[in-house]
Amino acid sequence: MSQQIQPIFILPEGSQRTTGKTAQRNNIAAAKAVAETVRTTLGPKGMDKMLVDSLNEVTVTNDGVTILEEMSIEHPAAKMIVEVAKTQENEVGDGTTTAVVITGELLKNAEILLDKEIHPTIITKGFRLASEKALQILNQIAQKITVEDNDILKKIAITAMTGKGAESSKEKLAELAVSAVKQIIDSGEIDISNIKIEKKVGDGVEDSELIKGIIIDKEKLHPSMPKKIKNASIALVDSALEIKNTEIEAKIQITSPDQLQSFLDKEESMLMDMVSKIKNSGANVLICQKGIDDVAQYYLAKEGIYAVRRVSKEDMERISKATNAKIVTKLNTLSPSDIGTAGLVESKKVGDEEMTYIQECTNPKAVTLLVRGGTVHVVAEIERAVKDAVGDIIAALKNKLVVAGAGAPEIEVAKGLREYATSLSGREQLAVLSFADAVEVIPRTLAENSGLDPIDLLTELKARHDSPDGKWAGINVFTGKVVDAWQMGVIEPLKIKTQAIKSASEVAELILRIDDIIAAGESSSQPSMPPGGMPGGMY
Repeated sequence: MSQQIQPIFILPEGSQRTTGKTAQRNNIAAAKAVAETVRTTLGPKGMDKMLVDSLNEVTVTNDGVTILEEMSIEHPAAKMIVEVAKTQENEVGDGTTTAVVITGELLKNAEILLDKEIHPTIITKGFRLASEKALQILNQIAQKITVEDNDILKKIAITAMTGKGAESSKEKLAELAVSAVKQIIDSGEIDISNIKIEKKVGDGVEDSELIKGIIIDKEKLHPSMPKKIKNASIALVDSALEIKNTEIEAKIQITSPDQLQSFLDKEESMLMDMVSKIKNSGANVLICQKGIDDVAQYYLAKEGIYAVRRVSKEDMERISKATNAKIVTKLNTLSPSDIGTAGLVESKKVGDEEMTYIQECTNPKAVTLLVRGGTVHVVAEIERAVKDAVGDIIAALKNKLVVAGAGAPEIEVAKGLREYATSLSGREQLAVLSFADAVEVIPRTLAENSGLDPIDLLTELKARHDSPDGKWAGINVFTGKVVDAWQMGVIEPLKIKTQAIKSASEVAELILRIDDIIAAGESSSQPSMPPGGMPGGMY
């Protein structure tokens, strides 16, 4: 009589497990689906996506990271691709679509190698070698720039905005972006948080402006306060102009009306005392991070002091950098040396909101870019374009190295990788060649998105890159011709390309090394992963 073998369960009920080639195929399919989603947005002729969230809020954009964040992607491998876009956004601020498209193409090419029975570890080793070589090639072809190269910096900004909603006014916006970045350079350091991008609906894109100071979304507290203060002396206070309640519950017994009156008088005199401290410091503008009591507001107005309250910590720090005012935590310590200056502080109505402009600061190290546009969606897309431009200029100045765009560096990298592959003897050679093919997806997509023939263009591009002066040969998507991208003014920071290749190869290697997916069973809080890989709404 044969003995019954008892099955052994090591996973909880409801768990799903996918192993081996099925797991790899599912992950690669998910990654390719994500890359295909954003691929059509690449380049000056890329299309936009309309994203509608659960609250019916509409976003119209061709910004890679915005699309992927709004899509609420569920698949775990697809989420890794979203991380590539986020890293690119955080490190450079631009090039998110490039990074995602290269990742998708690397995995697509890896799938072909897996079908040829090449082991994933050999593919990942080849990808790592190719990635290191690609970074070397990019560094060799990059051109040096300095902060004085205004023309190149402007071209970098224009390149970043081409194909986005800001295209109509890209010259004006590029000038504003370059001026803003140059203004905030402080002893060689550039901090992007010192450029505040404030967007307001109304007027046209060309009415956007650079304010040498800070705009805050706050109105003056009291109607009697002056609307405009020239040669402003600004106090930044990080404590409330209010009578503090006691920490513990306290009972005050009042036995006569006189006692009540003296109690109220005492409160009022304490608030008056606070206002006189501000007045004695020489300040005629008060920016407060906390609350200001109604009585204090009245006395501030009486003294002709312009005051705003509940200003965010970030704005307080920016105002400090713009006006040289010190942020004071204890009102008792406020002295004339803590006061900052601005040429003009005024209350302005922008659209239907009152805002406070702190402007005409002398050599401010924090500035505001006020972006205008006809509708909410237009202004949001212009803001994203301006952020990309500012990010690119800062990345170029930090690294001091730039390359031409239009697909030129990718063709040069692919050419160098094919030469490098001949020096390898093992199967890694095939992975390096696959990497070279994958990098060419950028010029190929630029051509496809512009309605051009990618095969003819790539053939012509490769031929031009083989000539001695052809390293910057790229695609002019408007004419369909191969041109010198540097002379055409298509210039990008080197960091966009190096970061995209680093992130793409690292994530592709990570996904290829996975051969087992174990998804937990259904729980009330977390949806399980569908067995086929991609969630239903992804296609």
